[in-house]
Order: sequence, then C-alpha cells, then structure tokens
Amino acid sequence: MNILGIIPARGGSKGVPGKNIRELAGKPLIAHTIDVAKISNLTKLIVSTDSKQIADIAQSYGASVPFLRPADLASDTTGSLEVSIHALHSMEALEKTTYDAIMLLQPTTPFRSVEDINKAISIFENNPVADSVISVVAVDGYHPARMKYIENGRLIDPDFCEAYENQNRQELRPMFIRNGAIYLTKRSALLRNSYKGKNCMAIIMPQNRSVNIDTLHDFDYADWIYHRDFSL
Repeated sequence: MNILGIIPARGGSKGVPGKNIRELAGKPLIAHTIDVAKISNLTKLIVSTDSKQIADIAQSYGASVPFLRPADLASDTTGSLEVSIHALHSMEALEKTTYDAIMLLQPTTPFRSVEDINKAISIFENNPVADSVISVVAVDGYHPARMKYIENGRLIDPDFCEAYENQNRQELRPMFIRNGAIYLTKRSALLRNSYKGKNCMAIIMPQNRSVNIDTLHDFDYADWIYHRDFSL
C-alpha cells in the first residue's frame, strides 16, 4: 500500500513565532516528527511548508521538501485538509503515481513513536473497509460524564451525564479524544474533504506521547515530559 506521509509546517505562527522550528530538547520541534517518520513504513515522507528556512532545516534532518507551499495555503485560516489535498495532488503530479492514502503528522505532537506510525498502518491495512485510522488518548481527570451546561447561572446536566451523582470513575465508560498525532486517511475519503470518512479505526496512545504544543507553556511541559520519559 502506497502511503504518503505529510508533515505540515507553515512559517507564520502568531501564538509562538517560529513554533515549528523552535528548539525542544536540543533540536527543532519539527525534527522530532521527521526522525521517527523517516524510518517508519510510510512509502514517502514530505514536509509541506511555505518557508525556505523550515525547508532547509527539514532537509537537514532527512525529510524531502519537493515544493514550497503557495502563500494562499499558508494563512491563519488555511485548513489542514486543504494542505493535505494540495500535497497529495502535487506529489502525484510530480511522481506520476497514485497514492492509496496519506498520513498527516503534525509537528506539534512531537512524541509519537515509529511504533505508533507503523501500528496505525497495520490497523489500516488489516481493515479493508476502514476509511481512516486516527490517534486518540484516554480522557482522564475531566470525564465528559461529569460536565455541565450553565443556563442563567444554574448547572444543568447534559444527556450524557453520570448515572448518579459522584459516580465512581471506574464505572464510567472510557472515552477518548483525538490527540493530533496521526491522521491516516484513504485517498478517496480525503478527496471528499474528510480525514475521518465513514469508517474510522482508532489507535490509542498514552498520555506522555500525546503532548500537543500550542503555547510557550506547552513547550515547557513538553520539555519536562521529554526529560522525564524519553531522554537517555
């Protein structure tokens, strides 16, 4: 199965300037994703960026940057689906081939492992009806069943609330949330503007590999996690 790995990394980041190449644990943020993806079972790995600086850094860590993303696909409002479709079409035109699927690997989730990537591919290949495989992490601490609406200052129970007040955590049905690390999507589903499609499989990742970086505080937390769990 031909799977195109896409690492999206635009140059403009207002929240944390230069986020994708800001140093985390001694190397640029994007390098953490490149290092594992390039030795995975992906057929091809590319970085989609509008930045020459990011392109140079990505190439120095072994990623391919076959084109620079056009400016109209590098704004604050550009969605990752648009970026993935552009990358797919661009690579198919360049290589005169057709990919079966793409895997989006956001650099802001730096601690996914090569085993995570390969497991997602294995799940996908062993489930022919699957349109996608998306990585999730268990919801711990703030289970949705304990959430409330507020109306006119009053707390209102939603339909999915716990069966009784202060229900034991162990009795609550486990729930999961997307962690942003892996989106593996069949070509046909992607071209219908969906990462998920109709039939989506899950790959469950642990909390420490599900760190998602958006702020400077997240960088500090990620650095702490790295030195606690991943440094040799």
